[in-house]
Amino acid sequence: MSDKGLSIVVPVKGRVPHMRRLLESLREAATACQEQLEILVVDDSDPAQAQAHRDNCDAFHARYLRGPKHVGAKRNDGVRAAAYDLVLFIDSDCLATPQLLARHAKTLRDAGEGVGAVAGPTFVQGVDSTIFRIMARSKLLNSAFEWPAQASRVGWATTSNLAVRRDAFEAVGGFAERPLTVVGGEDVDLGLRLTGAGHGIVCDPEAVVVHDKSSIESLATVCRRLVGYGRSGQWLLDVHPGRGRPKLNRISTLSATAVAGVATAPFTAGAGLLLLPAVAAVLLAVDTIQRLGDGTRTLPALAESVACAGLDWCFDLGEFIAAWQLGRPDRLFTGFGWTDDPAFVWDREPAKRYGG
Repeated sequence: MSDKGLSIVVPVKGRVPHMRRLLESLREAATACQEQLEILVVDDSDPAQAQAHRDNCDAFHARYLRGPKHVGAKRNDGVRAAAYDLVLFIDSDCLATPQLLARHAKTLRDAGEGVGAVAGPTFVQGVDSTIFRIMARSKLLNSAFEWPAQASRVGWATTSNLAVRRDAFEAVGGFAERPLTVVGGEDVDLGLRLTGAGHGIVCDPEAVVVHDKSSIESLATVCRRLVGYGRSGQWLLDVHPGRGRPKLNRISTLSATAVAGVATAPFTAGAGLLLLPAVAAVLLAVDTIQRLGDGTRTLPALAESVACAGLDWCFDLGEFIAAWQLGRPDRLFTGFGWTDDPAFVWDREPAKRYGG
């Protein structure tokens, strides 16, 4: 039986300055929380960065643990080493708001026996940059982080800001330790197994985590992240096969169009080769209009919407790659059903972005 208190588990690799800022924010949040607290940092950085993490952990009275490569396995190691009955997962490139720990502990303590976890929103700090404005238009990149501000219950939540009852976490076996990607999908899988076993996930819109604006990187890095998310979706279809849904995957569509264009080119005097740019233009136009929304129709807004549409296609690219990687070309036009189940209860107005 674990003691009563809150263990905070943070997986990390590199990101030494970000981790220090997180530890600083957790120290401030601890002053508002009446629970017994501990912080466990699980790291697989290179030796120089690992020593910096050890030094920071010593400075902020956190426990340092060496861990494996996969993020889910790191979190499992943190829970195994934890002393308390409640566990909060937060990411190393995030910042705790002053009431975060107190809110999670109170909401989870006050919840009924059928509740196994509490999800809070993760908001990206507002920054006036082209990259941020492009990212903000994405339908895929940050939406899941903000769901706990819009729903009272969810079927799964990102582990940038998720508190769990340790007994419920252990009852479902914790995180998958060898998913297809080093990070991505393991949080979805955990949430679905929790809710499937009767351990519901409620939301606290006041338990806010802020994504550190200094970690907003280049568009190339964001593209790689979206490819990883898409790949994780195909892995999730392996472990939750009943959640497959028909999807117009843009990359699969363009690949099929290219094959058709090449096959028909000898019979159409080469006109078949025009199919690919034509279909690509139509898809890009539709996706751009969706991301442009009802905002100001300026040239910069149009350019940002075009860039965002292309950015979101990286998710489809990840699905496309993983379908072949997993030997499932039959899933080239199948996507994972992320939110279409009764476990999601959308009944709140979107909250104002913290720091935005």
